[in-house]
Amino acid sequence: MRPLGEEQTTATSPVGEETTATSPVGEETTAIRPVGEETTAIRPVGDQTTAITRSLSFGSEAAAYERGRPSYPPEAIDWLLPRGARAVLDLGAGTGKLTTRLVERGLSVVAVDPIPEMLEVLRHSLPDTPALLGTAEEIPLPDASVDVVLVAQAWHWFDPMRAVPEVARVLRPGGRLGLVWNTRDERMGWVRDLGRIIGAEHDPLSREVTLPESFADLQREQVEWTSYLTPQALIDLVASRSYCITSPTEVRTRTLDEVRELLATHPALANSTGLALPYVTVCIRATLAS
Repeated sequence: MRPLGEEQTTATSPVGEETTATSPVGEETTAIRPVGEETTAIRPVGDQTTAITRSLSFGSEAAAYERGRPSYPPEAIDWLLPRGARAVLDLGAGTGKLTTRLVERGLSVVAVDPIPEMLEVLRHSLPDTPALLGTAEEIPLPDASVDVVLVAQAWHWFDPMRAVPEVARVLRPGGRLGLVWNTRDERMGWVRDLGRIIGAEHDPLSREVTLPESFADLQREQVEWTSYLTPQALIDLVASRSYCITSPTEVRTRTLDEVRELLATHPALANSTGLALPYVTVCIRATLAS
């Protein structure tokens, strides 16, 4: 299950916790923060009811999500997975963008997501992969059943006060928690113009994750790469964003029309059948104490 076009890694840049930002990122932002037992919940920005509505909105645009959203670069997955890991939970798996990459590596993967329409797309593409309805706060797996829990493009939707203990419960001692976000690199002219229409991305280093002392060796990495997609896939990408799905009809229509106008008039895009969309993929990992 690949997004339209090919994903090709163009550059990799490892960073430590002291890294400086190289580009703007993600609709919902967080930064690494090692902490003690006084874990602080991170809530989605804005009213909690609105945040919950947005987090569950993707089902109505599951097909557009699958067509338009990028996959994840191999370097990021390599960094997130510990050596020798076999059993992996893709938590908040959506339509299976990351799940597919894990299955391709021969891993034993279970996908969990709270939205039936998203899982239906995943099951169609990966019929042999267990795909379970569930949430990060109530994971439908036994204790100590997986080596790795990976969360792609979803951690900011979770209630960490409930999700972190659940992740710890299903992980085996010494297991890995890995988080990953694809974020548009808006240093290029047309991508910056796209951000003006749909909302600019923010600093990758503002992505904040707070974990208790039971998770050690908190680290960060980021990978710069390019996703290749069609003009229609770019429209699908915008249409599948939560703020666009939940906007009033007139706002959604105007936004998508402005994206079409950008495609038709920008010198770098007009008459093009293929687009190169640069990304910065931000990765965070931590290890559950033995």
